[in-house]
Amino acid sequence: MSSYSTGQFAKLANVTERTIRYYDKIGLLKPSFVMGNGYRKYTQSDLLKLQKILSLKHMGFSLEEIFPMVLKDENVKESFSMQIELLNNQIAHLQGIRDSMEALVHNEDDNINWDQIISLLQMSNIEEDIVKQYKNSNNLKVRISLHDRFSTNKKGWFNWLYEQIDFSKVTRLLEIGCGNGKLWLNQKVDLRNREIFLSDISDGMVQEVRKKLGNDFNCIQVDCQSIPFKNEYFDAVVANHVMFYVQDIQKGLSEIVRVLRKNGVFYCSTYGKCHMKEITEIVKSYDPQIELSQNKLYDVFGLENGEETLKEFFSNVQLKEYDDALIVDQAQPLVDYIMSCHGNQSEVIGPRLNEFKQYIEKLINEQGSIRITKQAGLFICLV
Repeated sequence: MSSYSTGQFAKLANVTERTIRYYDKIGLLKPSFVMGNGYRKYTQSDLLKLQKILSLKHMGFSLEEIFPMVLKDENVKESFSMQIELLNNQIAHLQGIRDSMEALVHNEDDNINWDQIISLLQMSNIEEDIVKQYKNSNNLKVRISLHDRFSTNKKGWFNWLYEQIDFSKVTRLLEIGCGNGKLWLNQKVDLRNREIFLSDISDGMVQEVRKKLGNDFNCIQVDCQSIPFKNEYFDAVVANHVMFYVQDIQKGLSEIVRVLRKNGVFYCSTYGKCHMKEITEIVKSYDPQIELSQNKLYDVFGLENGEETLKEFFSNVQLKEYDDALIVDQAQPLVDYIMSCHGNQSEVIGPRLNEFKQYIEKLINEQGSIRITKQAGLFICLV
């Protein structure tokens, strides 16, 4: 196996030795081995890791965000598949910008369309948009995957939620915050004489769902604080773990009530205070400065206070709780879940990711597995 000194490695990768030493210092890219005389030696495996670091950095990811993406155990094909997905998103985005520019150039009208110029400027913010969409989509997949793999309730949250919807009374349905469309995947939805609109505030999510589900569903970008449909248009509205993200819940609920017909149903899920509490305990015991979320979502809108909020808008509110827990016996999926959260864990854990994984592995070895409480439920609300 070929090995390279720091200088040779830097020259091969077309970066400075200072860059290589810095990545070594912060723990992002350690040499495969260190000689007895202290000389560092890098291998082709290290070269692949460096290629991934440089690629992600070029795409706009911060070093804190790159840490878990690089240090995670994965093979070469998985690594390149992830980068190909990001590059394809960039290519599609750039293609859209080029098409818009060509439309402006070939417009026979000499008057400048400033609306198109403004739209073009907004489209050009490519790095931020692509990175943000990738992180949102990938983090959602990671969190769903943990539940799919380790939940004790084998029915699964999405199947259970789908079964609660009374489709016998639904001609038009709107989902608020559809995310990656998981609620509708693998479900035998009878779409004859029925319209289902899947919406999300993120245009990237909407595009992803449209690719997954095709044209059978109407996929649209919507902020639930301003729903672009006429009064009493829908028989049902679904909001799966969404309302605590809404900037003005009162305004969002007012809009939902407005677009629901008389006797229409609002299916609204959320978490309780004990949901996933063991994960918070684990990261706090590792490092007390870690905050997995800047806000406690259940305080904004949870199982404990949701009914009180909803009764201001609905004549009848019923709560159904979902019985479940996680029994996790593998460290990496739990590490991935923790790194997908919205807090400061990337900055705190990122440089010590291998150490943190060993910490989780030790807990699992000592206990056999880690049991994690799940506390989620669904409010079924009648207008």
